[in-house]
Amino acid sequence: MKNVEFLRTWEFRVFVEETSLSNIFDTLGVDAQIQERLAAIGITEPTAVQAQAIPASLAGHDLIAQAPTGSGKTFAFGVPLVTLLGGARGRSAGPLGLILVPTRELAQQVQKALVSLAPRDFWVMAVYGGTPYGKQIQQLKRGVDVLVATPGRLMDLVDRRAVSLDAVTHVVLDEVDRMADMGFGPVVAEILGSLTSRRQTAFFSATLDGPVRSLVQRYLTDPTFITIEADEPKLEHRFVPAGRYEKAGLVSDYALGHGPTIVFCNTRDQVDRLDDELADLGMDASAVHGGLTQRQRDAALRKFLTKRTQVLIATDVAARGIHVDEVALVLHYDLPNNFTDYLHRSGRTGRAGNTGVVISLVSDRDRSKARSIEHQLQTGEPGSDGGSRGGGGGSRRPRRPAQYSRRSR
Repeated sequence: MKNVEFLRTWEFRVFVEETSLSNIFDTLGVDAQIQERLAAIGITEPTAVQAQAIPASLAGHDLIAQAPTGSGKTFAFGVPLVTLLGGARGRSAGPLGLILVPTRELAQQVQKALVSLAPRDFWVMAVYGGTPYGKQIQQLKRGVDVLVATPGRLMDLVDRRAVSLDAVTHVVLDEVDRMADMGFGPVVAEILGSLTSRRQTAFFSATLDGPVRSLVQRYLTDPTFITIEADEPKLEHRFVPAGRYEKAGLVSDYALGHGPTIVFCNTRDQVDRLDDELADLGMDASAVHGGLTQRQRDAALRKFLTKRTQVLIATDVAARGIHVDEVALVLHYDLPNNFTDYLHRSGRTGRAGNTGVVISLVSDRDRSKARSIEHQLQTGEPGSDGGSRGGGGGSRRPRRPAQYSRRSR
């Protein structure tokens, strides 16, 4: 079992039995109306994380689910929330359910998923930065049953007394590790510390190290622990030497040769510059970064998701919360600053049983960084630039990232 030292620190109830995915949702305690709504959107059998998380949550347990993106986490917490709170109403007293997520895009996706499950008089609202306060405050005044929020915007609204969290009885943190990576750890701790102790809390995270571990220790009570192993994606990693003025042409060639492509740049300026350069080459691309308005970002994402454009150019932060199963190619226009970010970026392809390609365009100044990443892909050991986070001076040997394989070109 993974995280043995972690499990020794606190007592957990752990699901160890195998769960048959042939079971239908009624065996998990899901009522018929919600099953009908799930069937209406094409979901008739639970995923592994749903099969374990739904009954645990319906039984009232606090929960930690370590599961990869694309494993069905949203419905794993959404089904119990709608089931448990469907007969109650927060409204004027404030929401009964609270879901914290790291990004605007993920907030919108979670809201949409819960609305598809809920009855018409069950109100789900999402609040996030990058949009005017006025409209969100007016919507909150009308009342809400479940509030989906990014931590920063939620605290701003609490400080403005636009929303009260006093009535919250069920709280979910989705992508806890990403929130910690983005610096939201202290804000998340403040939010959790302000809630009643008589609440049910669920954490969903790809990893359970560092700040996530601290939050678990402080804010969960005798939690059920669930681990869902990621299927090993079929990824081909390539490192291609490229000068500054060659890169745009290579992006265009590779995208045309592979299909739907996400290109990662390290800065907003580089995203915009590459977007212009591709336009000069006759390639229409969608660009997303934090300097764009929410409307601009939504429009760019819609173009990519509806296949009106083949290339999405993004910064790391802007791409969080974007989940697309059919990405054929991830292209690192700029190499990321560490191996963890390389894995997060590369994991955008090779999903849902598909084979994916990851290409890094390596400038002269990035050669040592590329060698370090190659070394870690092959061995799991820190490279010469110490690119793996949390290295602790190199005294700790990380596990080999088994979900990634490297093939020769």
